[in-house]
Amino acid sequence: MKKILLVLVMSLELFAGTLMCGSGTVIRLLSDDNKGSRHQRFIIKEPSGRTLLIAHNIDLAPKIHSLQKGDLIDFCGEYENNAKGGVVHWTHHDPQKRHSDGWLEYNGKRYQ
Repeated sequence: MKKILLVLVMSLELFAGTLMCGSGTVIRLLSDDNKGSRHQRFIIKEPSGRTLLIAHNIDLAPKIHSLQKGDLIDFCGEYENNAKGGVVHWTHHDPQKRHSDGWLEYNGKRYQ
């Protein structure tokens, strides 16, 4: 049993930081995280029912000021699994080229 659990944990770690693109409906707007690099934060629900926290760095990319609960948004960024569904970050360009460039698309405009 311990070996199976260890393999499962190792498998999940391999997927940490995987580029993930999709779309979802905004179900909750959160306050901006202003500690360190500033991030616009909101929770979306994918068509599958999974919820994701989107953490969009607004020091490197424009903030989406008009975003509202119920809006549809497309995203592409690095996915990190957690108990609540996961978080998607790096939804912007990486000036140091260490991460794949991500983006958010809202009302026909790309934010990156």
